[in-house]
Formats: sequence, C-alpha cells, structure tokens
Amino acid sequence: MAAQSCRASVVVSRDCPDCRRRSERIACPMIDPNVKAQLASYRQSIDNIDAALVHMLAERFRCTKEVGVLKAKYNLPPADPAREEYQIERLRQLAKAANLDPDFAEKFLNFVIKEVIRHHEQIAADHAEQSAAAR
Repeated sequence: MAAQSCRASVVVSRDCPDCRRRSERIACPMIDPNVKAQLASYRQSIDNIDAALVHMLAERFRCTKEVGVLKAKYNLPPADPAREEYQIERLRQLAKAANLDPDFAEKFLNFVIKEVIRHHEQIAADHAEQSAAAR
C-alpha cells in the first residue's frame, strides 16, 4: 500500500514521507483527527489571546499618551526611572505568580517602556513646537 500524501494543511508528521520532504508547513492526513481537533482548539485560543493582547496594548498606549500630554504640558521629563523600576519589579512578581518567566516579563515591559518614552518624547517635541508657534 502506498503511503498517504499530505498536501494541504498545518501539521507536519515525521512518519509521512511527504512531510519529511516538504519544507512548508502542511497538515498530514496520517495525523489522528482528534490531535488535529485539539491543535485547532489550542490555536483558536491562542488567536483569541493574541487579539486580546493587541486590544490591551492599544488601551495601555491610549493611557500612556494622556500621561505624555500631561508631562509635556507641565514640562516633566518623558522618562520616570523610579516608576519604571517599580513597574518592572511589580511585573516580575506578577509573572512569578502566573508561572511566567520573570525575565521574559521584564524584557517585554522594557520594550513597552522604551516605546512609551519614545512617544512621550515626540509628544513633548510637538507640544514645544505648538507653544513656540503660538508666541
């Protein structure tokens, strides 16, 4: 009996000769349908979580934009090292409690903080330009 060929999906099987030869990700008909269903379910959850993360980040950046506007209006610096240090430690503790690598959480927050500071610097520059033009 000839080996079944896998030509059209998402999961690669080590047992399928076609899967071993092909470089793109494919779904193999040799994989148990229950496993495929389980993978599909997990992937749907991941997709939902990713969407929620994007929306949460968008909301976070809406709030930090308002902080940036206040800082620019009152001539406060874009960065607040004490607040950033507090947030990093707080997030590390939350990560530990959630069984997430605290180093990963810190790297993620540092990335977000750098982006927020960049936004705050731009808001401050825009505010300074508007103030100078109004004079």
